[in-house]
Order: sequence, then structure tokens, then C-alpha cells
Amino acid sequence: MTPEPNLDFVYEASPARVVFGVGSFEKASEEVARLGGSRVLLICTPGRRDLAAQLESRLGAKAVGVIGHAMMHAPIDNVNAARAEAERLRADCYVAIGGGSATGIAKAIAMVAPQPILAIPTTYSGSEMTSTWGLTEGGLKTTGRDPRVQPKTVIYDPALTTGMSAKLSATSGMNAMAHCVEALYAKDANPIISLIAEEGIRALAKSLPIVVKEPANMDARSLALYGAWLGGVALGGTSTALHHKLCHVLGGACNLPHSETHTVLLPHATAYNAPAAPEAMRRIASALDGEGGAKSAAAGIYDLITRMGAPVSLKSLGMKHEDLGRAADLALKNPYYNPRPLAKEGILALLEDAFDGRAPRIWPA
Repeated sequence: MTPEPNLDFVYEASPARVVFGVGSFEKASEEVARLGGSRVLLICTPGRRDLAAQLESRLGAKAVGVIGHAMMHAPIDNVNAARAEAERLRADCYVAIGGGSATGIAKAIAMVAPQPILAIPTTYSGSEMTSTWGLTEGGLKTTGRDPRVQPKTVIYDPALTTGMSAKLSATSGMNAMAHCVEALYAKDANPIISLIAEEGIRALAKSLPIVVKEPANMDARSLALYGAWLGGVALGGTSTALHHKLCHVLGGACNLPHSETHTVLLPHATAYNAPAAPEAMRRIASALDGEGGAKSAAAGIYDLITRMGAPVSLKSLGMKHEDLGRAADLALKNPYYNPRPLAKEGILALLEDAFDGRAPRIWPA
């Protein structure tokens, strides 16, 4: 019998307008007008300059500039340059086009110059649905939450995800799944977000292998982006734990690629926490079951990653073995919630498994 959900909880919804569907990018000008934007600053990565140029042309005189050099992990020099440009242009609306890098820079600007953000994601990052910001300085990534940085409107157009390679589609999707996984055992988990998280895992597990094999399959792309949206909602509605902490540590200290790091670490962080969160693990495995017959949550995640041909080892991402100890130390530096107590020996073993790309171990209770 499935246990009843915990009915002693707090649920706080973050207001946001979502426009979802193939071709919805065409509505971007209308959404800018809804936000009252008259001096619009477009923010993108170098690879999305084409989309920024299209929207710039449609906005006409309302578009006052383009920041086309958004960088992964929001390095402070990149952020400061963007903030100075936004101030110079007197922007009153920010449009982030691309993945988490573009959204991250828009959020960093909004922290010091609060103006509405319109996010147009082209990956499955999920940060567009949260008030979480992140900055990297001196090899350390700092994160926090601030309602001023939450995008007011998000346009989800599955057609825009066709720019991702098969590999990036897989890893970006696993990044989204990580949001769902940790939401299910978060300290502030609640029945509403748990339902959303479970549905997100189910949608991603069903769609991602098809997207990887059939890049032109728009039904699969729509389902994957739907799952990523749910992952973003789950991330924004709860707090994170060991998995996200490790990803931030490795991203800031070792400059590892964001979605790939999420992909490699997720089965191992899930396995580590499995003894302390049995109900969450049951729900994760159940949501994965339709595509992989998951014996356990961690094994099901690892099997999904390998079936898609996505990376399974930190070594393959360029991490050096001698950095594992420092990463474990940084992961323990500031206290934070995790369902299972944290110890350096355990975290180091987890990282060793992830470094070598081994299947996740079964941890004792």
C-alpha cells in the first residue's frame, strides 16, 4: 500500500506566466509588451546570437542592446560587465535567450537593477522557473534566492531545443531530472511539488531517449521540455541537497560543464541518499519504470544515462583525481540539509565512483 503523503507542510507558489508550445517564440514581442518593456536588453550566449538578432529585429526601437557573451557559472567579471552595460543602456526589461548561462546573467543583473525578466529557454536547465541565483568568484560558486530575480514570464518553444546536440539534449535533460529527484526528499518537500516532480521524471524518462535517437521528433521534444518545466517548478518550490551542492562545488572549483556534471553525479548522489529516503526512492523508481524497469532509483537513473550514451565519469569531463579530496572538503564546508548525514569518507567514496564511471553502489542503512 502506498503511504499517505505528509499533510503537515508549507506550499508557496511562485507567480509566473508560462507560454508553452511549438512556435511560441513568435509571441515574444507580445510578452515584452505585457511586461511594459520599452528599453529591452537581450542576453544570450554566443551560440544563440541568431535568435537574439531575430527578436531584436522584431522589437525595433524597443531593443536597446544585446549582451551576447553570457558564460557558464556566471563568473563575476562576466557579470560585472553585463551589469555595467545594463546601467549604461538604462534597460527596463531583460530577455534571456538560451540555457542557464543566459538566464543566470539576467538574474545577476536583476539583483542590482531589478527589472522584469522574460526567459526563453533553449535547453532543459529549469533555472527560469526559480528565484535562485549563482555567482562564481575565486573558484567558488555562491548561490542564494531572491524574489527579484525570478523571471516574470517564460516562453517554452520546443522548436528552439533543436539546436542542442543529442549529447546535450541527454545531459540537459538529466539536469532537469536532478531537480525532480532532489525535490522528492527535500527538507521542505510537500505533496504538490512531489506530484510535479514525479510527473517530471516520468516525462523526461519517456522522452529523452527518443529525442536522442530521433532529433526531429517534435512530440518527444515537447514532452521533454514539459518535463524540464516541471523540473524547474520543483527546483523553485523546494530546497536542494547533496547532489546540487556537489555540482556547484565542481562547477566553481573545477570549471566542469554544468549539465554533464549533473548527469554523472545524479545516480551516485541518489544511491548515497537511498537508505534515508525510501519513499522518495520508490517514487523515483516507479516514474522511471516505464522506460527501464528500474530495480532501484539510482540504478534506473544510471541505466537511462548509459542507454542515451551520455557521460558517466568525471574523468571524461576533465576532472583530475587529485581534486577529489578538495571537492569533498568544499562540499562539507558550509552546513546544509541532506536526508542522510554527510561525512567526508562517504562523499569521497561517492566521488570516486563518479570519477571512474562505475555503476552506483548500494549503501548500507
